[in-house]
Amino acid sequence: MVDNAEIKRWLEDLRVEHGDLDEVIHHLIAAKHHDSMRIQRLKKRKLKLKDMMTRLESQLIPDLDA
Repeated sequence: MVDNAEIKRWLEDLRVEHGDLDEVIHHLIAAKHHDSMRIQRLKKRKLKLKDMMTRLESQLIPDLDA
């Protein structure tokens, strides 16, 4: 089992990468970059990172016995 501290470290790394991708995507769009497939791949990677962050965040929520 992975502890919460490790999950938080992974989350922080993913957040940094997500932010970096966001900056690159915005730069390429603003520069009217000719390779739209590259931009689409970066956007897809960014969405995958967001999904991974959501899954990790849900692991940090304690289970409540009802």
